[in-house]
Amino acid sequence: MNSYDVAIIGSGPGGYVAAIRCAQLGMKTAIIEKYSVLGGTCLNVGCIPSKALLDSSHHYEDAIKHFEEHGIDIPGDIKVNLKQMIARKQSVVDQTTGGIDFLMKKNKIDVYQGLGSFKDATHITIKGEEETEIEAKNIIIATGSKPSSLPFITIDKERIITSTEALKLTEIPKHLIVIGGGVIGLELGQVYKRLGSEVSVVEYMDRIIPTMDSGLSKELNKVLKKQKFSINTSHKVKSVERVGDEVIVKADNKKGEEVEFKGDYCLVSVGRRPYTDGLNAEAAGVKLNDKGQIEVNEHLQSNVSNIYAIGDVVKGAMLAHKASEEGSLVAEIIAGQKPHIDYNLIPGVVYTWPEVASVGKTEEQLKEAGVDYKTGQFPMRALGRSRASMDLDGFVKILADKNTDEILGVHMIGARAADMIAEAVVAMEYKASAEDIARMSHAHPTFAEATKEAALAATENRALHI
Repeated sequence: MNSYDVAIIGSGPGGYVAAIRCAQLGMKTAIIEKYSVLGGTCLNVGCIPSKALLDSSHHYEDAIKHFEEHGIDIPGDIKVNLKQMIARKQSVVDQTTGGIDFLMKKNKIDVYQGLGSFKDATHITIKGEEETEIEAKNIIIATGSKPSSLPFITIDKERIITSTEALKLTEIPKHLIVIGGGVIGLELGQVYKRLGSEVSVVEYMDRIIPTMDSGLSKELNKVLKKQKFSINTSHKVKSVERVGDEVIVKADNKKGEEVEFKGDYCLVSVGRRPYTDGLNAEAAGVKLNDKGQIEVNEHLQSNVSNIYAIGDVVKGAMLAHKASEEGSLVAEIIAGQKPHIDYNLIPGVVYTWPEVASVGKTEEQLKEAGVDYKTGQFPMRALGRSRASMDLDGFVKILADKNTDEILGVHMIGARAADMIAEAVVAMEYKASAEDIARMSHAHPTFAEATKEAALAATENRALHI
């Protein structure tokens, strides 16, 4: 039987990063993956493939809507080759997962393919082509999450689908009904909207992206409606039925009236649930809470001292980069170091166009906590860079303590917001004031100038270009 210092169950962004960090710190490491390829949800059916399709569909939309204005004439009709688009997406996935294979070899990490389940607190049974058993002093659970559904919905994976199936459709939907106005639903909805689908979003809460700052929700709602999305908030879905090639969704609106949506595809995008199926956690004595998450302390240590858990299978935002940070943290704790994560400073991003990004506290949270704060906001359309690229929608908003000027939250919607948010994370990590950013030189012309101008607006309301 092979013995290890650390064994990791799951090879997503949490698991594979934990494995690399453990190996870097001199530990003999094994990683166990149920599927035939490494990378978990993010690399295979999540972050990476969805961004590939978002990028391809963005190119198509630019070609049919904006090339002429840019002085680019293309003879003949511009058509979508969905088969090639999906094939390119898969090649991006294959290259990325192949990169993880390389990193495992480079760091001398043993990879086991099969379903890993606990025999006890130090032994794992791996059921693949053959059954294997390994021993490990420390074990990290990184089994991730799966798409959630509603109790009355039958996912047939043909017409009533999850994000996994939406990434490999063989035809462009005529009318895609999206149940859920969160990150995944809006991103995939925009992919197919660009390709010619009618898209109806049905959201239970009173706004889309309800966990983010309400200002971002309002602006994104306005932009998507301009893009001809049908946005239906405060709608409680009560039935989803397939009749042949048609899907009928019935919901009650906020007045209690029944509303019916008919489409050829329905994407169920109501969040994700922790995935522990087959883990046999009880054999190791590991406790799960009522949400199906592994219960952990501040060191991500379960109730069994040598077993840790990270990523979507524990509490907190279900984000790939959060899982990766936790993977490094646990590896360093096992090695005797004293790392830390500030969960308030893990950014959230929606990769629609315009992109939406946020870090720190929202206005709603500051109001609820009774914090005395000030706001600085700057519109993207006031930037020369935005006019040059025709990306005029959105803004950057900075929330700062009214007394100390420390930045408490940064919320932005606009071109390249996903990249721009990193400046805010750095600033807040070092407890910068709004004036600190206001006094930093930002290259011109860039989208990032909006962050400086928002900081100026928060500092005695002295933005320069509005």
